Amino acid sequence: MRCQLDHERLDVYQIELEFVAWSTDLMVELLESPEAKTRRVSETCDHLDRACLSALFNTAEGNGRRQMKQRGRFFDDARGSATECAACLDALVAKRASCPQRIEHGKSLLVRIVSMLSKLVDRFSPQDQVREEHVQYGIEDEDEDDTRPRDSDGPNNIEVMR
Repeated sequence: MRCQLDHERLDVYQIELEFVAWSTDLMVELLESPEAKTRRVSETCDHLDRACLSALFNTAEGNGRRQMKQRGRFFDDARGSATECAACLDALVAKRASCPQRIEHGKSLLVRIVSMLSKLVDRFSPQDQVREEHVQYGIEDEDEDDTRPRDSDGPNNIEVMR
């Protein structure tokens, strides 16, 4: 039986480790390509590296906190870093350094990570959540009959200028 710290038992931590390994392989592959300098890929890879490590570190540190509010804050920071990772992957595709098929596995790992971290945030910091009550918004116009269909030239349509 292997000795483990509490954070190592978290599924989300294990998936984050998998993402770190996957993204490292991607970054090595991209940085070795001849187009890396012309497409300024190294900056994006550097940001991806820092963001995926930040998610991993915040998850570990958050799980080690005793106060619920602090735990929730660290998990929330980890979630933010995971979404940054997704933005980095999108940027690599936009820069044409990678293709959507190549980053698909990484994005699926990030979806799982963000989902798990969201549940942890909800679990450890529900009192911090601010929610707006459901309100029905609408415009009332006493000259209009709401039961009558509106024609396309009517005053209630908005035209967008291009």
